[in-house]
Amino acid sequence: MTDDGKRGRRSPVRSAAGAAGAALLMMACAGPAHAAPAQAGNVQKAMEELARVPGVVGAVGGAYVDGSPIGLGSAGSRLLNGRGGRIPANARFRIGSQTKEMVATVVLRLVEEGRLGVDDKLGDLLPVVTQENLVARADEITVRQMLRHTSGIPDWYAKEPNPDGSEGDISFDVFDFTTPYRPLDLVKWSRARPRTGEPGEKYSYSNTNYTLLGMVIERLTGHDLATELRRHLFGPLGMTRTYLPVEPPEGIRGPHGHGYYPDADGRLRDVDRFNAGFGGAAGGVVSTAHDVSAFKRAFSQGKLLPPTLQRVLTDRLPGDPPPGGGGPAFCDGELDGFFTGGSTAGYLAMTFYTKDGSRQLAMSATLSVKDISGPAEGMFKAVETVFCPSSSAAASRPSTRPGS
Repeated sequence: MTDDGKRGRRSPVRSAAGAAGAALLMMACAGPAHAAPAQAGNVQKAMEELARVPGVVGAVGGAYVDGSPIGLGSAGSRLLNGRGGRIPANARFRIGSQTKEMVATVVLRLVEEGRLGVDDKLGDLLPVVTQENLVARADEITVRQMLRHTSGIPDWYAKEPNPDGSEGDISFDVFDFTTPYRPLDLVKWSRARPRTGEPGEKYSYSNTNYTLLGMVIERLTGHDLATELRRHLFGPLGMTRTYLPVEPPEGIRGPHGHGYYPDADGRLRDVDRFNAGFGGAAGGVVSTAHDVSAFKRAFSQGKLLPPTLQRVLTDRLPGDPPPGGGGPAFCDGELDGFFTGGSTAGYLAMTFYTKDGSRQLAMSATLSVKDISGPAEGMFKAVETVFCPSSSAAASRPSTRPGS
């Protein structure tokens, strides 16, 4: 996915993960937020438009203003080729790298409790990574650097880029639904890869940072990550339908959409039982539009962290990716905001929210393609359909993707 110059916004998928396609577990943003227009449109219509995008099997979404729902929507089907009926509009879905912000919040709440400091060194917090030589320069890498993807630790998730410069494929077998991988196994995969920079030098997205942070949480608290997420976030925020799968082949509870991914022969295969070992702190949480929106609202409104700790995540640092193009984004420039999202084999989930936390639109699309650029563009348009119903842009603006 490339920059969308006509709308003046950078693709949040591209700026966060550094690549199009099936890049896992993004944490991303798209420009500063301004006051939103007062009107609100039809979430069901937005999901029907999204479900018509090539490669989308099914779509669900929910929009919220000041904590109140203004609409839920569902379109497409639970299974491929129109089978399985419609996905319930309040269905659970994998949120991907939106998990990272939740994990980061738990880490910083532990900082607030005095359990660790943001400048503590990885080697001190997780001695195993130095004892087994799993992370180069672990005695120099800080919690702050891992939170902000400036540690230089290579990513375990994606293969090296192809010779033509295009993104490499996923580095593991996405059809292995049962092997019980541990977080330490994933860290080991990254060890042979070259570092991406000096500790603290520059931004370079790496899922390994958050796999390690999840291990830090568990070592400091003596509890598994799922327990700490419930204690700090899911319970207090009333996120009653949100959980972290921990054992394969645990999947998504209740009726939900299934995603598909082509195997080596090009045959689409159901990847609904995506291995829980590949998610964890880097992107394993399963949630709903309501619950994701509740978290984004509380985080944006400063209800989870004191300002000094919140700025550890929100202040822009040297080498961070640009915040998103800087021009008008939606509603002919009246509405701007931020996206977080995540994607891996068979799904894409994204949440739009305004900086003041007053508005959210959380969406999930189950897919039958590797390239997520079309579905992501469909989610951008969904924001306009919901929050700019009087704008002709949502209905008539042509795609501005290169080659379209």
